[in-house]
Amino acid sequence: MNYVDYAIVVGYLSMLLGMGYFFKEQKGKKDYFLGGRSMGTFPLTLSTMATQLSAISFISAPAFVGLRPDGGMVWLAYEFAVPLAMIFLMMYILPPLYRSGVVSIYEYLENRFDMSTRLLISFVFQVSRSFGTGITIYATAIILEGMMGIDFWTSIMVIGIITIIYSLQGGMKAVVYSDAIQMILIFLGVIAVGAFALYNLGGFDVFMANVDTERLKVIRADSFGFNGDEWGLLPMIFGGMVLYASYYGCDQTQAQRTLSANSEKTVRKILLCNGLFRFPIVLVYCTSGLILGTFVTMTPEFMNMIPADKLDMMVPLFIVNYLPHGIIGILVVALLAAAMSSLSSVLNSLTAVTMEDFTRLTGKELEQEKYVFWSRVVVFFWGVVIVLFSIFGGQIASTVIEAINKIGSVFYGPILGTFLLAILFKRVHALGANMGLVAGVGINSYLWLYVPDVFWLWWNFIGCAITIGVGILVSTIRHGKADISPEKAHRMEGTGILHKYEAYMMLGMFAFMITLGLLLPTIFGK
Repeated sequence: MNYVDYAIVVGYLSMLLGMGYFFKEQKGKKDYFLGGRSMGTFPLTLSTMATQLSAISFISAPAFVGLRPDGGMVWLAYEFAVPLAMIFLMMYILPPLYRSGVVSIYEYLENRFDMSTRLLISFVFQVSRSFGTGITIYATAIILEGMMGIDFWTSIMVIGIITIIYSLQGGMKAVVYSDAIQMILIFLGVIAVGAFALYNLGGFDVFMANVDTERLKVIRADSFGFNGDEWGLLPMIFGGMVLYASYYGCDQTQAQRTLSANSEKTVRKILLCNGLFRFPIVLVYCTSGLILGTFVTMTPEFMNMIPADKLDMMVPLFIVNYLPHGIIGILVVALLAAAMSSLSSVLNSLTAVTMEDFTRLTGKELEQEKYVFWSRVVVFFWGVVIVLFSIFGGQIASTVIEAINKIGSVFYGPILGTFLLAILFKRVHALGANMGLVAGVGINSYLWLYVPDVFWLWWNFIGCAITIGVGILVSTIRHGKADISPEKAHRMEGTGILHKYEAYMMLGMFAFMITLGLLLPTIFGK
C-alpha cells in the first residue's frame, strides 16, 4: 500500500465518524434503537444484507470455494433455504413481533411467558452473538495485519474504536446508513477481485480450460450429514431453513432492522428482497472465489504466499500483490467496512437487549435522556467485550466462515423453537419453554463436542425440534399457567403479511437455485 491507499482508508474512516455525529440527536429509545421507525426499504434491505454478507463472506467464502479441500461451489447450496425461510417469517414470526411495538424482540417472550424466559433467551443471544462477532474481528485484524503491515493489536483497536464511536453517537440510523454504504463497497470489491483475477489468468477461455471441475458440483444428494460427510442437500435445506428463519426473525441483530421499518409493507419488501437478491450476490462472490482459486493453482509463486493453515489469506494477499494502488485502498476500505458493519450491528442489538431486558430488573423506568445516555455507556461496554473476545479467536474450522456458522448453529435452532412455542403452541407455559431452550442448546453442545459425525447444519434443525418437543412434553406433564390474558393476547396478535404472488416469486427463486445447482457443472464443465 502507498499514500494514496492510506488516504482513501483515512478518508473513509473520517466519513464514518462524521455520520455518527450527524445522527447523534436522539430523543428516546425508539429513536436510538429503531431509528424512530422511519426508515424505508432500500437502506434497511442493504443493511440486512451487509450484516450477513460481511467481511467473512468477502474473504472466507472465496477461500472455501477456491481452496478448501472438499469445498467448491457447494457453498451455493447454503442459500437454497433462504426463500423458504422468508416465506415462513412472513407467515408466522415477524407480523406479531412488528405489531407488538417492542424494541427487544425478547420482550415478546415475556408477554407470552414470563420474565425468566425473556432473560434466559437474552443471555443466550448475548453470549453467542458477542463471541461470534469477536471471531469476525479477530479474522479481519489478522488479514489487515498482512495487508497493511499494521500489527494485530493496532488493527483490532482501529476497527473497534472507530465502530464504537459512530455506533455510540448515531444509534440505529448511523448503523443502517453506514451498512448501506458498506454493502455497496463489499459488492463492488468482490467484483473487482474476480475481474482482476480473470485478467491475470489470461481471460475467460483460460479460466474455463483450467477450472477444477470437482469444485463445480453444487448439489450432493447422496450426502446426508450423519457419517462425517458434509454439505449434503437435505441438511442444507432443512438445517438452512431453521438457521435463516432464526437469524432473520429471532436474532435481535436482524429483527431490529425490520422493527425499524416505517410500515408492514416495508417489512414485507425487506424480506422479499432478501429472498430474491441474496442468491445472485452470493453467486458473484462464489464465482470470484472459483476464478481466484484457479489462478492460485496456476501460479505457484502466489500459492506459496498463502499459509496452509490460513486459507482466508487468499483474497487479501491477491489484493495487495496484484491490484493497482488506489484500488487496493478501496478494497481495504471494503474489508474494513464489512467488519465494521458486523460490529456496529451487533453493538446496537446487544445494547438494545441489555437495556430493554436487564435494566428492567431494577424496577425503574428511566427518563428518555437518561435512557439514551446509559445506552451509549452499554454500547461502549459491549464494544470492549467483543474486542476482548476477538483477541482469543480460535481455530474452530478450516475457514472462518464455517467457524462463525458453527457457533450460530448451536443456538439458532433452540431460539427459533422457543419463539414457535410462544406463537403456535398456546398451552405451553414458561417452565416448558425454558426447559426446551436449555435442552436444545445442551443437545447441540453435546453434538459439537462428542458427535462430530453429525454435520453442523443439522444442529439447527435438531435443536429446534428438541426445544419444541421438550417444551410441549414438560407443559403436558406438569400443568402450569399457560393461559394468556386478553391484554397479552392483544399484544401478540398477528396474521401473516405474505401475499400469494410473493410466495410464488420466492418459490420460483428456490426452483431456479436448484436448477442452476444441477446445471452448473455442465455450464462450466469442460
